[in-house]
Amino acid sequence: MTTPATFENPADGSRFIVASDTMRKFMAMVERVARHVGSVLILGETGTGKEMTAHTIHGLSLRCGKPFVEINCAALPENLVESELFGYEKGAFSGADSAKPGLFEMAHGGTIFLDEIGELDLRIQVKLLRVLDRAPYYRLGGHRKITSDVRVVAATNRDLKGEVSSGRFRKDLYHRLSQFELCVPPLRERPEDIEALAKHFLAQMGQGLKFSLEALQVLQAYEWPGNVRELQNVVNKVAVLASSAEIGPCELRAELTVTEPLAEEEERDSESATQLDSLEAQAIKTALQRTGGHRGRAAEQLGISRRTLSRKLRQYGFLAARQPTVELGTLSNEQQRHFRTPVWFPVALQTAAGLDLSCTATNLSLSGMGLEGLTAVLDQQSELRVRFQLPDSKGNVVEVRARLAWGGAHGRAGIAFVEVQPAVHQEISRWLRQKMTDEGWRVQPTEPAHPETGNRKGRAASAGQ
Repeated sequence: MTTPATFENPADGSRFIVASDTMRKFMAMVERVARHVGSVLILGETGTGKEMTAHTIHGLSLRCGKPFVEINCAALPENLVESELFGYEKGAFSGADSAKPGLFEMAHGGTIFLDEIGELDLRIQVKLLRVLDRAPYYRLGGHRKITSDVRVVAATNRDLKGEVSSGRFRKDLYHRLSQFELCVPPLRERPEDIEALAKHFLAQMGQGLKFSLEALQVLQAYEWPGNVRELQNVVNKVAVLASSAEIGPCELRAELTVTEPLAEEEERDSESATQLDSLEAQAIKTALQRTGGHRGRAAEQLGISRRTLSRKLRQYGFLAARQPTVELGTLSNEQQRHFRTPVWFPVALQTAAGLDLSCTATNLSLSGMGLEGLTAVLDQQSELRVRFQLPDSKGNVVEVRARLAWGGAHGRAGIAFVEVQPAVHQEISRWLRQKMTDEGWRVQPTEPAHPETGNRKGRAASAGQ
């Protein structure tokens, strides 16, 4: 088993325990998102850790010292949602004996977490959209406009795209919330984490207990429809009821509830398994190859349930070799254009005065790059000729024109591109899109945007930081 890694939230000390490559990649994406200011939409099944992800984003952000305010949209009565979010003045309604600030006011300067955002009424969605656009608003019964500076992180276990298509969720609000979209993978998609999490939860009980090898195999074989939350509850129960220092498979089977229809499916699958031969194993292998390792789509192509496919993967020993390309999140078109990746390659500069300089690029985006190792002070108004070759690229040396965006100590600086030929722009764009895919982002077609036609002031502010 891979040694588990711990990702700690500096704000509250909560920890993600991960052993799978999928979750390591996901946590790297969380750290990237936390450094930005855009809104975040967290998707995932119940119990996968959406709330903990939201806390981690806040704890790793520049707003970590400011308030973190959370609200469960599904738990609020419809008639109280507006007053809770936006506040009310004294006498606004029966029982309003004093003024009360809304949650957006309380979160000023920090982060507001809207859990179960898919449950919001369409009427409230309109008002929420105005607040997200930084438009001033009134408390209920109020006459003074209020403006709140908050970062919004939302979460839901619903298919919001489907909700948009059916008219139950506003399309403009969905796009406003999903500048960054993170998809927390279910526990069944990362079986390496089951053992690590189970041992962690057991250690938290502080009773010196451990799982037998057979017990760990039972945990691995279960599908965990309730995900991490269900796993923690099961571990806590068996720890309390344990009669010896080692927890065996029998104690776990007693807690893992399987409905009768599922039990019948298991029995049918077990009977048919004796008739399967190498042709079935080859069919499964082919389906996984066609779908890039995606179990759900592979099961659909094979005409079997996902649960059945998982069991057959264990039966034929495919789990160890399974390395799918997992899409763990989506970037909005705007965020794709501003995507910046760490790099380390040589760059040649030439100033307008003809001075040749050598330095190293430390990060790159479509709008500019960060530099290190400059041996001369550059004029911010002077145009620079920049030449470099993209790593792992068979292309020729590319050339762009740029201006200094900022200068720092120890030869550090950021430059903003001001003139890029279309072919060079496409080459850099393709290279960055591959980096996005490697990180786990779902890359969507973007509108064409060339640096020479964009907003120079906006690009200079973001270049190389």
